[in-house]
Amino acid sequence: MSHKNRPSGPNSSTSSSNIREDTSVGASHSSLEQAGAFQSRDESMPLLPGQHSPLGELDLTTLGTSRDSVREHDIVQPGSRSRRREYFSSSRAPEPTRGHTRQFSARWWKRRARYYVPIVGWLPNYNIGNLATDVKAGFMVACLLVPQALSYSSLTNLRPVYGLYTALVPALVYGMLGTSRHLSMGPEALVSVLTGTIVKSQLKHLFAAYSPNTPPDDTIDAFSSAVASTVALVSGAFTFALGMFRFGFLDSMISESSLRGFISGAAIVVLIGQSRIVLGLPAPTSVHTSPWNELKFMLSNLDQIHVMTAAISLGALVFLRLLRIAKSRFKSARWLQGVPDTLLVIILATLVSWLAKLKVNHAVNVFGHVDGDLPHFGIPKIPALVDTKDIVSSGITITMIGVVESVIVAREYASRNHYAVSSNRELVALGISNIVGSAFAAYPAFGSLSRSKLNDRAKARSQMSGIVTTLLVLVSLLRVLPYLYHLPLGVLAAIIVDAVTSLLEATPGAISFLFKVGAWSDLFLLLFICASSVVASVETGILLAVVISLVMVIKRSNMPRIKLLGRSTSNDQEFHPIDGVISRPNFSSQQSLNSIGETPQHTVDAGDVEILDDSDNASEGEEETRVQHIEGVLIVRVDEPLYFANAGQLHARLNRLELYGDMRVHPSEDPRMKPTRAVVFDLIGMSDIDGSALEILLNIVREYSRRQVRVAFARVCDGVRERFRISRMAEAGGEHGFNDIRDALAYLEQQLTVSVVTQE
Repeated sequence: MSHKNRPSGPNSSTSSSNIREDTSVGASHSSLEQAGAFQSRDESMPLLPGQHSPLGELDLTTLGTSRDSVREHDIVQPGSRSRRREYFSSSRAPEPTRGHTRQFSARWWKRRARYYVPIVGWLPNYNIGNLATDVKAGFMVACLLVPQALSYSSLTNLRPVYGLYTALVPALVYGMLGTSRHLSMGPEALVSVLTGTIVKSQLKHLFAAYSPNTPPDDTIDAFSSAVASTVALVSGAFTFALGMFRFGFLDSMISESSLRGFISGAAIVVLIGQSRIVLGLPAPTSVHTSPWNELKFMLSNLDQIHVMTAAISLGALVFLRLLRIAKSRFKSARWLQGVPDTLLVIILATLVSWLAKLKVNHAVNVFGHVDGDLPHFGIPKIPALVDTKDIVSSGITITMIGVVESVIVAREYASRNHYAVSSNRELVALGISNIVGSAFAAYPAFGSLSRSKLNDRAKARSQMSGIVTTLLVLVSLLRVLPYLYHLPLGVLAAIIVDAVTSLLEATPGAISFLFKVGAWSDLFLLLFICASSVVASVETGILLAVVISLVMVIKRSNMPRIKLLGRSTSNDQEFHPIDGVISRPNFSSQQSLNSIGETPQHTVDAGDVEILDDSDNASEGEEETRVQHIEGVLIVRVDEPLYFANAGQLHARLNRLELYGDMRVHPSEDPRMKPTRAVVFDLIGMSDIDGSALEILLNIVREYSRRQVRVAFARVCDGVRERFRISRMAEAGGEHGFNDIRDALAYLEQQLTVSVVTQE
């Protein structure tokens, strides 16, 4: 970047006035937008006097500004900057009248209601022509959701009816509060596994209290339901808090490799547990055992396989896989794509079991009689034998997994269908859904990728499809359950195996990609977290995934982004990064201190400079472009705001630059740079600095002063300059009134010249 037209000198105020002008424009834009003056949020700048909006005329009365007051400033050309500032300053108006305040307040509440309760906005304007499509999509999703709810309940160690409760109440609440038109709320495989893990771990306290006897089934059921509902309450409260405090960005805090490793490990854990049911093997005698021990138990008892259970379960699994393959190959066959495969398997398996009398003749475990009553309202209470700390930690863990998957799915399908979703509003909706659901015996519920994909494939138009799905779940709860008496439990386990197998489909591709690009740390992380989930527990896997991801984020944000700059040989007013490893400079021609701003001591080829063209591509006869390092002077560009986290390493990184000129040189190497006599900080990228970072920077400047190293700051923004003034940065030795690097170099040249004369 050239600085030929920039004013020089530490007292120049031209750039700051321009910044103030831009600030006033931005402030006026904010005030106009907040007052509702724009009819479209796509407008990026307010209109200037004399211009007309294609969207309609601005409602100046909303701003409290009369039209006559604006016309007074409309006597000049719109391009006049002074008049632009005068126009925007006129938007500050006297207080509106009392009646006008009531009108604005009513509109404010109406907008907020539509924003925070989306059903208030879309239901009154619902296009009745979309009802048929939404009903069809809701029916297709319900055909998948009901079997999944019945199946996933076995993962939570709860009766199947609790899966339907989880598919009913949270999904209904989300239909009113959610912003995604395609996200299907309800039981989810990974969340069900985590819920089952905490329920199973707490059951050992109940069994210990009844030892040496066994607790009654009703007691076990009530205890497990209370634990699951309490976890849902904690998860919902934590999710709601994240949304209210605008932590919607947390879904991107877990690295892709960590998340893939956990998903793969959890899927393998589910496969181990459900394979035992598919094969008809007895359950382990231990109440709480690790997946690895459960795998060893299953392998050591293969001689006890129940043949008829394994036959009908594996037959159902093969049928599901063949139907999925047929759908993928014959995508043009619409009738085949609309076949509810999971529901069809349940119907066929129930009929076969009923006709063949598998329960009586072959001792096959079946669904049995389940009461389909509506859930009763009750505030969840932690049972006396439960460890509260485990409940809270499990609720937070479930939130992490559920939020990541739900928000990612909501964003993906919003992008595909060209509408917007808010991560923070999604968190609020998910949180309230789980809080309300916990009062109706539901366990934690979040968005499902498979059901959302089906909802999108069915061309759902609005959240009405989700409400239709909940109504069909209600019908299933009240009317359908008695007809599932003869359904083999092994078939439900086969449905789960089929569902979690799809979670593993992306793992080989991810491993292959990481291996191909040489991302060894990510590959190790994926395999390590996957193995930890299987060998130890699912909680260990998710804990490692979250902790390692956060440590990586903290480590990378802890390093301030700074670059050493050099002077361009083609234009002595341009300074570019020196990113390549600097070779040992040749100091054959020594230079006096009073010429530091004129002739450099060594150069770096343009191939080492990331923003300049390589000399091989230059036309013949054109001077080769190079970047020169100025001996004894560090020109350091700060590319980001400084705060307490990244400023701590600033001193160490500056020392490395002083010694080696490049952060990639290993500290065991010999120093490659001459002693530093002056430092120029280019703060063009540092828009802010907090108190902790400012104190660190002050100490760095004071240390440089004690070493008689001169310090200057160039291109400092107004906010940072004001903090420098208040903290007396100049008195500490850091001059900060320079508008470009060349002015700072000229100042340092003068100061060092005076210093040499004084010493002589």
